[in-house]
Amino acid sequence: MNKKIILLSFCTVLSLYACRNKTNNQEDNASLSINLEAGSNVSAGKDVLLQINAPQGYQVDSVVYQLDNNRLGAKKDLSAFTLKTDTLPLGIKQITATVYQGKSGTPVSTNIVLLAAKAPEELTYQVEKVFPHDTACYTEGLEYHNGFFYESGGDYGHSSLRKVDVATGRVLQSVKLNPLYFGEGITMISDKIIQLTYKEQIGFVYDAKTFKQLSTFSYTVGREGWGLCFDGKRILNTDGSNRIYFLDKNKYTLTGSIDVYDDKGQIDNLNELEYIDGKIYANVYTKDTILAINPKTGAVMQRIDMKNIYPMEQRPANTDPGNDVLNGIAYDAATNRIFVTGKKWGKLFQVKFMKKGV
Repeated sequence: MNKKIILLSFCTVLSLYACRNKTNNQEDNASLSINLEAGSNVSAGKDVLLQINAPQGYQVDSVVYQLDNNRLGAKKDLSAFTLKTDTLPLGIKQITATVYQGKSGTPVSTNIVLLAAKAPEELTYQVEKVFPHDTACYTEGLEYHNGFFYESGGDYGHSSLRKVDVATGRVLQSVKLNPLYFGEGITMISDKIIQLTYKEQIGFVYDAKTFKQLSTFSYTVGREGWGLCFDGKRILNTDGSNRIYFLDKNKYTLTGSIDVYDDKGQIDNLNELEYIDGKIYANVYTKDTILAINPKTGAVMQRIDMKNIYPMEQRPANTDPGNDVLNGIAYDAATNRIFVTGKKWGKLFQVKFMKKGV
């Protein structure tokens, strides 16, 4: 047989073998997966074993594991990798394993939902004192500072920033917002008051004594502007989701965030905020509920049932039950007093949180 024909036949066989082998490898790579089903709930603190599902006899040089684009570690084979969750913030976590054969890597992914390790402690309240509150104020933010309440009122055409006498509820000082703006959460930092707007993507900075507007800033962090508070280092901010954003106290830019979950799932509609003794307290919008949240992980530590603090039969006749809801938490650190109120409520309450049944 002609040597050229023999060589050509041999090359053809090699080419067919290489193509078949390449096709097999592609099929094998396409069948790779991680053992956890996407969306699996995992309780914080529980170790998660990650295992690559691969065809029998599949050979690897290494497997590199990542969590939310951060490298976790690597294995030289397909043995299980242990993911520690005890120090992780809660929420949806993207897991990626890149399976290497030589220099070629095949990424496979899944995700888990990290929930709070245990159910929140159930608390109730005790009313210690009742103060008058202006029923014209659609309360969006409430602060206590140096013996006075500072309040942000919302609603287009009625939004304002006000300083209020505690004992009488009388407005001592105020500034109205442009009717095009809907006032939202406020917080105080030193001699300044910061106020958000609802959908206008702008924030205002005021002199706390004179209420003179010092500056404005663009607010594009969340989907909308809702609640604000200050933990001594960072501004905390909500946008109506289950996320709490951390903002730089001077530039009002995003520096981080946590997602809020209990042991069952995410908690949406987080609204007005207050920082008290190392915990974030948040109203749940339209609910008679206040949550105490771990600022590092987002876990709901306590759930406070505020039902019947202001019964409907005690409210003004023109009350709108769907809108005039609980909203407003303030804290007097010097005397350890907590205050709560609601939108257009006629009363503001000094309360003590306590275990149910006590």
